[in-house]
Amino acid sequence: DFGHRHKPTGEDKEFEDQHIMTAITLNIIVQGLLTGLVYGLMALGLSVIFGVMRVVNFAHGEFAVVAMYAAFILFERLHLDPLISLLPIAVAFFILGYGLQRTLINPFIGRAEHEQFILLVGLATVVINVLLIAFGPDARPVNLSYSFDSYDVGPLIIDKVRVFAALAALAVSAALFLFFRYTRTGTAIRACADNLTGAAVVGLNVKQLYAVTFGIGFVCIGAAGALMETIADASPSLGPSYTLMAFVIVIIGGLGSMAGALVGGVLIGVSEALAGFFIQPSMKSMFSFALLILVLILRPQGLMGRRL
Repeated sequence: DFGHRHKPTGEDKEFEDQHIMTAITLNIIVQGLLTGLVYGLMALGLSVIFGVMRVVNFAHGEFAVVAMYAAFILFERLHLDPLISLLPIAVAFFILGYGLQRTLINPFIGRAEHEQFILLVGLATVVINVLLIAFGPDARPVNLSYSFDSYDVGPLIIDKVRVFAALAALAVSAALFLFFRYTRTGTAIRACADNLTGAAVVGLNVKQLYAVTFGIGFVCIGAAGALMETIADASPSLGPSYTLMAFVIVIIGGLGSMAGALVGGVLIGVSEALAGFFIQPSMKSMFSFALLILVLILRPQGLMGRRL
């Protein structure tokens, strides 16, 4: 009977609902993974600085927000896409990090940890208040021509901006891995991280290498901040939360582990995306800290860290 139409049964509707929910979950996981790669790049700077210098940068997230505002200004004034302005911002941040280490951080290298903490927390406070004075508390977005475009891959609908940001984060991370692996300066920095006394004995300029390391850490911050501006709006209030997120990521991945920072970033990105959809967006941080606690219980040195 061609006039007869099939009426969906309860089982058909249940199967359709499951199919839709599976597709939504896959989309959320992919979006969280892409965002997590940018998080991982941001945390990579913190991991590099700590892994070599044993200095914890408590102003990490605040400088990432500075990079976000830099990307915003270059877009507003020169119409530069943050994916392009990432390069000059990264260069400027290397110079900034190098200068900060030589002038402000280096005198505190041999001091007690609480003195380093006070210095960097004070620096973070100054940075945030300067941003508030200069830009106010309002968020500053970058409206790109492809902000609302997406790729359709089977059941997945993937945001273009997140794809581009994730690819750029992977490219910067890969360049950093190659630098540390195959260049003389990178090898010397790794030697300082493994055995500071031995590096000094064989004639390496430790102070110079420390400054270069701090500059490289700031390259990660600058690049990640420029990429973050494509998926979030610049606001001074983001600074402390990004610093805290970077700490969570490097502890999960393993302090001093570059690969661990990327893995931790992906895990945080996916867990926050899932928690934000299935529970409440305001509870995303709770799941990040739950993951942190679980890792500390099962593997205190982090997923890819070395046991002390």
